Amino acid sequence: MTLPRESDAVHAAGIEEIAAQWLERRDGEGWSEADQAEFDAWLAAAPAHAVAYWRLEGAWNSADRLPVLGAAESEWLAPGRRKGPWPALIGLAAGLAVVAAVGVAALQYVLQPRERSYFTDVGGRELVTFADGTEIELNTNTAMRMTTRERTIWLDRGEAYFQVKHDPAHPFVVIAGNNRITDLGTKFVVRRDDSRLKVALLEGRVRFGAPARSKLLMPGDEVVATANSFSVSRQSARNLTDTLGWRQGVLVFRYTALADAVRELNRYNQKKLVVPDPSVGQLKIYGTFQLRDVEVFARAVRDALGLHVSDEGNEIVIAR
Repeated sequence: MTLPRESDAVHAAGIEEIAAQWLERRDGEGWSEADQAEFDAWLAAAPAHAVAYWRLEGAWNSADRLPVLGAAESEWLAPGRRKGPWPALIGLAAGLAVVAAVGVAALQYVLQPRERSYFTDVGGRELVTFADGTEIELNTNTAMRMTTRERTIWLDRGEAYFQVKHDPAHPFVVIAGNNRITDLGTKFVVRRDDSRLKVALLEGRVRFGAPARSKLLMPGDEVVATANSFSVSRQSARNLTDTLGWRQGVLVFRYTALADAVRELNRYNQKKLVVPDPSVGQLKIYGTFQLRDVEVFARAVRDALGLHVSDEGNEIVIAR
């Protein structure tokens, strides 16, 4: 095993110090949208930034709840605003850098949370279970990372269904790009594509976004987020169930545009469906189809819509 260099430990401690400064700024007055944008950019710059910040915030929140604080707690809390010994907190983070500089890189290495990665191939699925009963089901072509000491997940691409065992003392957090989903005891699904993120809540509650600019979601809420905005809409129980058909190995289409149905099926198959004519792509289809059987889908479309289907090896072309 190779231990990190001393400079690595100094760098990690510097991140901790910056995280402490962000924590102080965000808890103070005058927090603006510009501050939030700068903070989001810092979080997104490196996974180590988010790990350091949420670890420090979790420790601080836990400290708020300690009963041994007794009367001293009243000195830290004021109506409408939390106050605390921030110089000591920043000093602690700075102290990490001093300790690292004198040669305890090995200790930093041992204490650093380990990261595990999970991947599924095109058409693959995987179930990840936790000792507390939490389950994460990964859909096709999905990449996810998690820390071994904290309930923090990074969804780098793809889709996952979460059934979370709620623990108020240890929040379960999903980070997808610049977006943060915090569990409040729930079942939800997160899908991250190239240009957008979709979060749909089936049971319980989740908080979507950064604390200073967030939305509390209730069952039936669906968030669609892009780089610059997000919107919330209400979905019926049937629509939410349909979107999770992949967990049963099927896709459900209800008067869906052919182009959209083809796009969904192509997520699960190496052999791709192609619809060259945009007008053909706007035709509607209705039915439930197996994820991996593109040939059956193509024949169903041919028969139902009177289209021509041509199998060209790695592609099936659907045209008039």
